[in-house]
Amino acid sequence: MRLINEKTKLNLDDPYFKDLYNIEDGIPVFKYFVNGEWKSSYDKAKIVSPIDNNTIAYISRPSETEVENAIDNIYKVGRWKIRDMPGDQRLKIIERMADLIEKHQDAIIDSLIINAGKTYNSAKGEVSATIERLKKAPLDLREIIGDLIPGDWSSEALETEALIRREPYGISLIIIPFNYPLFDSANKITYTMLPGNALILKPPSSDPIPSLFLVKAALDAGFPKESIALITIPGRSMSKVVSNSKISIINLTGSTKTGIEVMKEAGIKQFIMELGGGDPAIVLSDADINLASERISLAITSYSGQRCDSIKLILAENKIYDELKNKLLNELSKVKVGDPRDKSVSMGPLIDKSSADEWEEAVKDAEKKGCKIIFGGKRINETFITPALIECDQDKVKDLIAYKEEIFSSIAIITKFDDLNQAIELANGRRYGLDASIFGNDVNTIRKLIRLLEVGAIYINDMPKHGINYYPFGGRKDSGIGREGIGYSIGQVTAMKSIVYNYKGKRVWEYI
Repeated sequence: MRLINEKTKLNLDDPYFKDLYNIEDGIPVFKYFVNGEWKSSYDKAKIVSPIDNNTIAYISRPSETEVENAIDNIYKVGRWKIRDMPGDQRLKIIERMADLIEKHQDAIIDSLIINAGKTYNSAKGEVSATIERLKKAPLDLREIIGDLIPGDWSSEALETEALIRREPYGISLIIIPFNYPLFDSANKITYTMLPGNALILKPPSSDPIPSLFLVKAALDAGFPKESIALITIPGRSMSKVVSNSKISIINLTGSTKTGIEVMKEAGIKQFIMELGGGDPAIVLSDADINLASERISLAITSYSGQRCDSIKLILAENKIYDELKNKLLNELSKVKVGDPRDKSVSMGPLIDKSSADEWEEAVKDAEKKGCKIIFGGKRINETFITPALIECDQDKVKDLIAYKEEIFSSIAIITKFDDLNQAIELANGRRYGLDASIFGNDVNTIRKLIRLLEVGAIYINDMPKHGINYYPFGGRKDSGIGREGIGYSIGQVTAMKSIVYNYKGKRVWEYI
């Protein structure tokens, strides 16, 4: 692995973003947005690059009082400001956001590389997906349209009818994960504000800069300043925010542990939560092994395995096990680990040292329990690792930390099976149920797996990939609540209201 012999620093050449920060001692200090303005404070948090642990910026943090006032003001004014705006104007805001992101994408790509440790292709892909997601906002509108229910199908309801409408809940608290700070912010903002909800955005503490850039674009595109806040406080300080009764929706992408803590504190609210994952891949004897090995390798190593839809468990039918293993090893050997500023690199660092520590513990645990590291599994430095492929006998798999928990990094277990029911039992035995992959061609076998796998989405002859959320996805079991998806999420951020009209005795209907 080769690191570029130059300290990491943000590219701040684009003057468009200059009002988001001040320069102090040569380092940018970013602001937060509350009560209609970008503000600074004496309370600052350090932002480091996972590439070399160099300090690239600081971010100001609002006080507890400022956050409470921001929620109060949004509740009193902001939620009505966005709700009373005509829907087509809200749609135009989303369209203008896409244009602004596209225009200033170079600085945003740089922030994803330096602040989040993404490779150039991964950062470019996230920006492109963000632009496309924003431009696909009109597809969300199908879920806003309500219904008319005639009363003449029930004797009790004769001479009445009901309109079923959807309306915004009010304020949504959006909590963003570190792995997709730009896209997740854009996606959640889109389907939250489109029907007229105000929002409070909590960016990830480790890489908040891309989220700040997006909020700047939203405000410049016309998002009412009274209807949005960006609070740059750490997760440990969020208890009073999540429990605030003025907030109606909590929309969180994060770990299962965080999701459970939030639900305990929040009280009765509308929840959309995409939590822990790490997906199984089942490879059948009639699969295209070249395709399976290529897609599985990419699913293990993409963004260093720091994806909720990363493959963590490979279940291969005995007949093709050795062939798959050898071809997978060959694919993994092509992965170039290194400094993501080098455009030829395909796998960069983990987000922080603690993530690498967790990965290392899982690798050592597998070795102690009699499994074999057949590829990688080496720690290079504080944040860089080589992808780990662990070969394990089927009867030992369930004992592994890498099976029981979501290790949010590049690590996967591979084992063989003879009976399809063994594969189903292992795939369903984890506490998570986000996605699964099936590689094979026999329609009856695939159909059985589709029916019995306890997950929210299944990908046939492909790796799990949520993309722009064109297809809805979401977890079962400890992987979350609700669904993310264009045209599907709006139903979860809008309240259904039935309006029943009584026309009895008005001679509107003449029944036989």
